[in-house]
Amino acid sequence: MLPFSRDQFLAVFAAYNHSIWPAQLLALALGVAIIYAVVRQTKWAGVLASLGLGATWLWTGLFYHLAFFSSINGAAYVFGAGFLLQGLLFLRAATRRDLEFGNAPRFRNYVGYFLLTYAVVLYPLIGIFFGHSLAELPAFGVTPCPVTIFTFGVLLLATRRVPVVLLVVPLLWSLIGGSAAFLLDIPQDWLLLVSGVASLALLTILDRERTRPPRKTPAAP
Repeated sequence: MLPFSRDQFLAVFAAYNHSIWPAQLLALALGVAIIYAVVRQTKWAGVLASLGLGATWLWTGLFYHLAFFSSINGAAYVFGAGFLLQGLLFLRAATRRDLEFGNAPRFRNYVGYFLLTYAVVLYPLIGIFFGHSLAELPAFGVTPCPVTIFTFGVLLLATRRVPVVLLVVPLLWSLIGGSAAFLLDIPQDWLLLVSGVASLALLTILDRERTRPPRKTPAAP
């Protein structure tokens, strides 16, 4: 049982969206810049992606969770701390150049690009289709669930092994936010549960297969 109603939840989004406008447009521009850099595999794609993701997680933790969501849910202070930590981890990843982009495994590419498209394009369209007004719609880049889905999409496109520490908070939020989406009847967030589990599998199992040494064939007699 959640400590707030669906109407209260959507009212927080409406107040939040009104208060931060036009930050939503800046977040969208940042997301497009990250996608462009990753697709074009530019020299600074890894740094830009890490800095951009860090900014979205820090913003969401500070302004959504701590400043707004905490008014109806005391757990938002814990969520906000987790998002701030994740943002700092991405900033550290930028300095260490932990993320690189090139030719990732094909299936990971497919899933990664789908998640990016979903977070930026399909997510708001699904919300509008199911009756959400623009005022109460969780916006890309400044609210938890689109940020998390977008993050999984970016990480799946990375060619260097993604540090495990970058996966912990997004995975936890995919379980928390994804479960709440069913209770609150937020259809566009239902993919959150799937994205976390699928991304973890693709970033671990397929990487293990890729790095496994080739099986030696017996020499011909």
